[in-house]
Amino acid sequence: MKRILLIAIAFFTLNATAQQQKSQQKQGDRKERPQRMNKFKDFTPEEMAELKTKKMTLDFDLTEAQKKDIYKLNLKESQDRKQMMEERKSILEERKNSQVQNERRGKGQKDMRSKEERFNMANNHLDKQIAHKKEMQRILNKDQFEKWEKVSKSRTKNRGKHQGMSNTNKKNRSGKKFDKRN
Repeated sequence: MKRILLIAIAFFTLNATAQQQKSQQKQGDRKERPQRMNKFKDFTPEEMAELKTKKMTLDFDLTEAQKKDIYKLNLKESQDRKQMMEERKSILEERKNSQVQNERRGKGQKDMRSKEERFNMANNHLDKQIAHKKEMQRILNKDQFEKWEKVSKSRTKNRGKHQGMSNTNKKNRSGKKFDKRN
């Protein structure tokens, strides 16, 4: 009886230690992400476009004409991204200031985006993605474009994993797919 009790205590201790290490590891990943994002924060759109173009040149063996076209596309994308970040910062500042004023008045409600704003943002984002894909298809040859599509799909697939989302394509022992979120 004592042995069973000792084994049970050891098991629970190991389980608690493993869970604690796992939560510490997740916190470490969260701390690393802002550092990775800040690494490119001070670059100009031109520098970002140049780096992205060079990386694509290495990945897809681009010709000089393709490099120029892709640089222009990356530059426009980087400028748009920088502008959106600035707009988002100003909106967050406004909301933060209005929240402080609301709290002073006794209104503790947060300002959230309306349904229309969220829909318009998602719609604009998808329109930009479609236009970008068409432009890439125009610039790249067939093999390069297929490789680019494959790479971009794997990036979007892996994006959720880095943000702590569960992978819904995992299979259990019987081979059936399951979703951890349910």
